[in-house]
Amino acid sequence: MTLHAPIAAPAASRPVATRASTCPHDCPSTCALEVDIGADGRIGRVRGAKDQSYTAGVICAKVARYAERANHPDRLLHPLLRTGPKGSGQFTRISWDEALDRVAEGLAAAERTHGAPSVWPYYYAGTMGLVMRDGINRLTHAKGYSRFFATVCVAPAWSGYMAGAGRISGVDPREMAVSDLVTLWGTNAVATQVNVMTHAVRARKERGAKIAVVDVYRTPTMEQADIPLLIRPGTDGALACAVMHVLFRDGLADRAYLERYARDTAALEAHLRPRSPAWAAAICGLPVAQIEAYARLVGTTPRAFFRIGYGFSRSRNGAVNMHAVASIPVVSGAWQHEGGGALHSLSGTYGWRKSLIEGLDRLDPTVRQLDQSRIGPILMGEAEALAGGPKVAALLIQNTNPVAIAPEQEKVRRGFARDDLFVAVHEQFMTDTARMADIVLPATMFTEHDDLYQAGGHAHIQLGPKLVEPPGECRSNHDVVCALAQRLGAEHPGFHMSARELIDRTLRDSARPPLEALEEARFIHVGEGFRRAHFLDGFGHGDKRFHFAADWANPAFPAPATFGPVADMPALPDHWAVIEEATDAYPFRLVTAPARNFLNSTFTETPTSAAREGEPSLLIHPEDAAVLGVSEGDLVAVENPRGRVELRARLFDGLRRGVVVSEQIQPARAHRGGRGINTLTGADPVAPVGGAAFHDNRVRISRMGAA
Repeated sequence: MTLHAPIAAPAASRPVATRASTCPHDCPSTCALEVDIGADGRIGRVRGAKDQSYTAGVICAKVARYAERANHPDRLLHPLLRTGPKGSGQFTRISWDEALDRVAEGLAAAERTHGAPSVWPYYYAGTMGLVMRDGINRLTHAKGYSRFFATVCVAPAWSGYMAGAGRISGVDPREMAVSDLVTLWGTNAVATQVNVMTHAVRARKERGAKIAVVDVYRTPTMEQADIPLLIRPGTDGALACAVMHVLFRDGLADRAYLERYARDTAALEAHLRPRSPAWAAAICGLPVAQIEAYARLVGTTPRAFFRIGYGFSRSRNGAVNMHAVASIPVVSGAWQHEGGGALHSLSGTYGWRKSLIEGLDRLDPTVRQLDQSRIGPILMGEAEALAGGPKVAALLIQNTNPVAIAPEQEKVRRGFARDDLFVAVHEQFMTDTARMADIVLPATMFTEHDDLYQAGGHAHIQLGPKLVEPPGECRSNHDVVCALAQRLGAEHPGFHMSARELIDRTLRDSARPPLEALEEARFIHVGEGFRRAHFLDGFGHGDKRFHFAADWANPAFPAPATFGPVADMPALPDHWAVIEEATDAYPFRLVTAPARNFLNSTFTETPTSAAREGEPSLLIHPEDAAVLGVSEGDLVAVENPRGRVELRARLFDGLRRGVVVSEQIQPARAHRGGRGINTLTGADPVAPVGGAAFHDNRVRISRMGAA
């Protein structure tokens, strides 16, 4: 049967208004937008706001064509009840009242039988709006459900950065424009945060600045680099150590700065003496001369800006690598200078008071917290993953697609297929996760509800107001959470407030301008100021110093426990050889990198994005392909003990031999064999606070057939 009334493809319509908004997606840029509204009441062209100084009028192509997504004929428009086996895609339309009653009963039945912690509200960053993303926690806390420990993205990176700096903060990204050396380390900014390139390229044009890029394959960002540094996956710590070795060896370390702002300097210098460029070259694959030249440039360029990404932290040694890279501008003293220092994220600078949104006054810290990245082991009932509590008997899912994006996909799929697991999914499209649900609820998109946004890559707070009416019967996350709370007897003032009221109260409680002021301004810069952003009044630890010796057993990152081989972590910056190295049986290292036209599993339904990305594929070096007898376009099997995926080979010489890259998270149905790339990634937690090593996998490859 037809699950929804089709929405006609958007016709060219003269816009009757242009309204301000904010991109809601999981990207540090959080772009300020201008959205055309057509006479038909639907959105049209989307542009970057020129008067927001970070966005500067530039947005990525996938968001520029957002009308394709918002007006897509396959959007979910009505609540659905599963009528066939899980995963069959067989659903029938039901009313909202029936759907909400069924969801409430599914959660209540799990609670009656197994206790409240058997219910796990599961969400993530499909929207980054504070109300629509985080409001599900209010239901979690009010009911005593299992709490959600978010690890997929930031846990390895933030724990590594905080081990040194003490807090998540850094230099205003607009200072890149006055830098003389911009290093983009472990981030493909062209694909994942295009505005970084706006400011870095400006520095090159206006100041003659050099752009260095450190990555594991020749990304579009590396293609724009003056200094491309192509390394093997998981070896960033080795390169960072060699750079610092040269700084100390050649008298380029800023001794006065280190004396005032760092701890453990003597121990670091002694530790680095044997970690020379020759030592690092053998590990990371870069020629010694390249390492030497880059290190000398860092040491002789006071205005050296490090834009430190997330990609290289998604490795089993990711936290150690992050700490090592963040140590470089401390040794060089770059933090003292405008256009110098580092930025990983500004997410720790906002100081939000989100009690009304998240129900923090109802939080019971004794209720278990379950690791997002380990949803497969959790649903399969592995005792360690369940943190000593009951099995998960019910899931309420918003803003994420774990059946596609979570590691160890085979376990995830088997867990979702359990007959004794109730699943409700609130979604915009029939994702792999929605197909496994008992009840599917249709969700609004960002122009169809009100929300409040912060950025990770710049320091503006921004409003995303409701601009158009949602199609069909779509309802917002906030509306659904409040309706379920009413049925479940959950009490909290936030359940009786509108999204706009929550935004206004959160702004006021956080000592920010009220909603009306933000609405008029559209965006407000709330940066920390030069001295604090550059840590010139001290770093975030109690002693105000950057810590070269990390205390991994007591991480500053908030976590329910430490995870992984914490006792084996090197305190001082190093190459920690805990990565999944290639073996004779599995001779390739696989990196599962982001695609330019998708954002994780979002935009895979957008026609232009899907056409530009094409069939799921694997980048492989031509010389490796020749050894395997693989030609361009051949179908190959990629395997490891976790499973098997079938991909099209794309020959690409922008890799180190022995490294392969798959850039896409596509729906299972897009893959021959019906298995996505995260079949091959592991859910074993990254030390010290969890997270998944998405870019750290050994595999074998075999040819299946010609194109």
